[in-house]
Amino acid sequence: MHTRFVSVKNKFLLSAGALLLASAALSPLSIAHAADKTSVKVGIISGEDEDVWREVIKQAAAKGLTVKTVIFNDYNQPNEALQNGEVDANAFQHQPFLNNQIKVNHYDIVRVGDTAVWPIGLYSKKVKSAKALKEGAVIGVPNDPSNEARGLVLLEQQGLIKLKPGVGIAATTADITSNPHHLKIKELDSGIIGRSVPDLDAAVVNTDWALKSGLTTEDRIAQEPVKDNPYNNFIAVKKENVSAPWVKTLVASYQNDAVKTVFDKVYKGTGETAW
Repeated sequence: MHTRFVSVKNKFLLSAGALLLASAALSPLSIAHAADKTSVKVGIISGEDEDVWREVIKQAAAKGLTVKTVIFNDYNQPNEALQNGEVDANAFQHQPFLNNQIKVNHYDIVRVGDTAVWPIGLYSKKVKSAKALKEGAVIGVPNDPSNEARGLVLLEQQGLIKLKPGVGIAATTADITSNPHHLKIKELDSGIIGRSVPDLDAAVVNTDWALKSGLTTEDRIAQEPVKDNPYNNFIAVKKENVSAPWVKTLVASYQNDAVKTVFDKVYKGTGETAW
């Protein structure tokens, strides 16, 4: 066996050289260049938003950014895809939903630009107002934590139930302190609750799912306020990309009058742009 000796001085020089190379590779300038892109993938939910994003794609192209949308069919997939690097951004959620996803899954995802708000509504095929609901009526609410809370707060605003003081956007059915009409709260998946409205006395449904389910404003018997709404949707990216130039370009490609015009046409007044 032959042993190769290297002097202490040479070891130091080799190590110092390696550190300099590593430092150069990880310098802020090189990271910024690496983070900059001319083509990105954005996760969105299938449906009307696809029409809106076709206009966003046009706006981005004019700014030198190629945008490709990746279509998902439920709310749990886009954040997982973003965290795993399958998409570069997504646009489908509000802050309470993301907060819960981060709490459960430890995602490293942040909000970078508001898009729109869809006030959640109480829909019914059987009555024309919340006050007309009968004793023991069966009311559907979304079963994901953030939207269930949103639905329960709406029911409280209509005088149907009372919740523990201060629970707000963290409310669950366990926080109901008064149910004078003995309503039966039925928790259902957000994706099917809209289609279940005919089988219930009423249901709290996200506006986008209401449209997909064929519900109209005539079926909506109550709606949360738009002003100071904590449920504005937004574009989200991984925290490491917040300062990347393409992020600013992507947000600007959504937040403009051309996109607003398409948005208003597609959503027919059921949603509002929020920038």
